Amino acid sequence: MKDRHPRRRWNLALIFLPLTCGVRLFGEVEALSREEVREYFSTPDPFDIEYPEDVEPDGAVVSLGKELFFDKLLSYNETQSCATCHNPDHGFSDGLRFSLGANGEALSRNTPHLYNLAWNVTYFWDGRSESLEAQALEPIRAEGEMNLPLDTLLERLRGETRYAALFKEAFGDSSVTLDRVGEAIASFERSIVVDDTPFDRYLRGDENAISAASKRGMALFVGKAACIKCHDGPNFTDNSYHNIGVTLTDGGRGSVVGDDTLTGAFKVPGLRNILYSSPYMHDGSLGTLEEVVRFYNQGGRHKEVANELIHPLKLTEDEIRDLVSFLGSLNQPYLVDRPDHRHSNSLVNSTHLK
Repeated sequence: MKDRHPRRRWNLALIFLPLTCGVRLFGEVEALSREEVREYFSTPDPFDIEYPEDVEPDGAVVSLGKELFFDKLLSYNETQSCATCHNPDHGFSDGLRFSLGANGEALSRNTPHLYNLAWNVTYFWDGRSESLEAQALEPIRAEGEMNLPLDTLLERLRGETRYAALFKEAFGDSSVTLDRVGEAIASFERSIVVDDTPFDRYLRGDENAISAASKRGMALFVGKAACIKCHDGPNFTDNSYHNIGVTLTDGGRGSVVGDDTLTGAFKVPGLRNILYSSPYMHDGSLGTLEEVVRFYNQGGRHKEVANELIHPLKLTEDEIRDLVSFLGSLNQPYLVDRPDHRHSNSLVNSTHLK
């Protein structure tokens, strides 16, 4: 049987990785060797995706999930869809520090991106959901977000002829259930995969796919900056939780599991397509990747609560630029054809407002 949480295990070789890796005696950073690159990095493997019941979804299920993801019927006043906050034009985030719910009020955390969730093991910044199917339904019913009771959701979808046909194509009959809604949306979200970045082409042997600055940044990522202690694996996350000294006001993971040692700890985000999903951190307080690198370089903001992994890095200005360059190599344009919902979701007769 597969380990259900393979990325939760620490790689001891990474924990005790010498900070001089990739650095010359006189401070000049050199690129990693091909052997070191293969040791530390890889491209996401679709065979590692753990589907529910170990069955890859049919294309019709993914298509149904895409329709639901972009449909404003899923919010109480039909003003928002999942894509309002997870907008593919903004890296499946929305470019705001705090997204606005259907009632117009700001949420308390920044909207995370959705890239490569197929390999995740927990969801939300605080990891309160252990399945993508459960996560898909949570924002729909959350009062501060889309604010739609799930029984009303079912009533609306059952009243749409087009969904009867789509559910039948996806599941064999037209029955609309919460399990099927969650499965469909999660299946679409799992299909959002980034695995052909300049960095991946470099891994496959194209020496010119990334710049010399990016190669130096990669050495810093593994060595002096030690980013890889948390941002490891094919998706640059170990799915762990850390308090990195961003804020003092949000309990984070500790509030979910009742563990004071995890107070203020949040999930390590994956870094693929990270360029497109600014602003950064769970509170959206950092607007650029350079600001993020400088945050870590100074040892966090609230050093009194940050864990032992957070300390001043003593990166030079050139090294900061090289590290940002490497992060830029992890990006791949991802285009989505949006479904046309102009024929529905009209509030003229307010039949859906309940």
